[in-house]
Amino acid sequence: MSSQNTQYLYQARQVREGEVVVAKAQGVSLYQLMERAGAAAFALLIEQYPSLRELCVVCGKGNNGGDGYVVARLAQEHGMVVHLVQVGEPERLQGDAREAMLTWQRGGGTIMSEKALPLLLNQCDVVVDALLGTGLSGSVRSELVTLIDMLNHSGKPLLSIDIPSGLCADSGQMLGAAVHAAHTITFIGIKQGLMTGQARACRGKLHFAGLEVAEHFARQVKTHIEAIDKNSLADWLPKRLPVAHKGDHGKLLLMGGNRSMAGAIRLAASAAARSGAGLLVALTHPESALPLQVSCPEVMTAAWMQNSAELEKRIGWADVLIAGPGLGLDEWAKSLWLSIKAFHGPCVLDADGLNWLARHPDHNDLRVITPHPGEAARLLGCSVAEIEADRFAAVQVLQAQYGGVAVLKGAGTLICDGNKTYVCDAGNPGMLDVLAGVIGALLAQKLPLLSAARLGVLLHSCAADLCAQRHGEIGLLASDLPDEIRRLLNGKA
Repeated sequence: MSSQNTQYLYQARQVREGEVVVAKAQGVSLYQLMERAGAAAFALLIEQYPSLRELCVVCGKGNNGGDGYVVARLAQEHGMVVHLVQVGEPERLQGDAREAMLTWQRGGGTIMSEKALPLLLNQCDVVVDALLGTGLSGSVRSELVTLIDMLNHSGKPLLSIDIPSGLCADSGQMLGAAVHAAHTITFIGIKQGLMTGQARACRGKLHFAGLEVAEHFARQVKTHIEAIDKNSLADWLPKRLPVAHKGDHGKLLLMGGNRSMAGAIRLAASAAARSGAGLLVALTHPESALPLQVSCPEVMTAAWMQNSAELEKRIGWADVLIAGPGLGLDEWAKSLWLSIKAFHGPCVLDADGLNWLARHPDHNDLRVITPHPGEAARLLGCSVAEIEADRFAAVQVLQAQYGGVAVLKGAGTLICDGNKTYVCDAGNPGMLDVLAGVIGALLAQKLPLLSAARLGVLLHSCAADLCAQRHGEIGLLASDLPDEIRRLLNGKA
């Protein structure tokens, strides 16, 4: 057993249908797969809770409940005190779940109703959640919401089998209520919903067990969604020759920093400088030029006084453009925004650059856009709730409508180029955004659009995790990240 030992992510339907095909091809029954799943979950239990003596297993009526029966039987054989709660009538179980139940009973196991759950939660050390699996559609029924709330407020560690009950396996959203697990073990193929959205608050530590069929499954079932592998970071980093100089690492122009918003352009410029861009110029409001020069002297600063000749010169000089940090939405910002169409190289739009794009939409295949859910909602003319209800669909629509690479920020940031969607599992709630500067610097170093977006997201997220590990999430500042990004780029973190 290992944590997330595959990079491919799947819809629940793909796993349900694919496991049938793979089991048949491998000469394995679905009940044998259930036995393997239960054994993997039990092995995780004793690995994580070696002093565990009294266990409560809460089973639903589907195959997820069948996995729970296997866990209960193995725990009882191991000498533990096991309380098994069946939600709904046991007589209604069918197929492999019924066989697992009968095997439990033949071994002397007893079945209790959910009425006994409050007392059992007080007695046990750990709870196994085998209530609702990946086949859940629609909102959780009210009586199950009450039960899930009881589990979450029990104060006991929860281990969820395959997926936390109540979580959508495809979107990562809670369907009314969801178990908040300390650990989740998923099988055969990692469900895409476990990697983004509210899943990050529900799943706890994610574990994967292939049940001896995962490799065959991955060959048979194709997906366009992948997780970014943190272990591959070193392979992606731009390499430098011993004779290189700063002119070899790109010319980057940043546009933003309106009146009273020098901080945003300063943070983007600092991140770009620490991420290895060769030459940097920031075009800002005259009132922001001096603060930027003082705080970040490594970046050349030019005050934009609505001089078209000066702007043409700067745009002609640049290899890569970043527009939006602190740009604002006034007439000064508008005049700068309208000039962006004259730039025909790779560019990154962030912050107010995205708000201007929502007002003046166009399609550009040389562009990376980096919206958070609120900006994404403005770009697509919908609500934040609609974006968060299906982040995978949202990032694909963003890319199709606006071109290039779309990066939908948030818990489990998504990156989409129209062919594949990537999920970054790093990052934490304390992180603050300097992502546009990082991606822009990588583009300046001649990384392709998708590579720059993927590596930029990973660097940004891993840097935030390193800061949080050292000092905690609370009080984490955007200005804390560039130094960590530099260490990661140089293999020093």
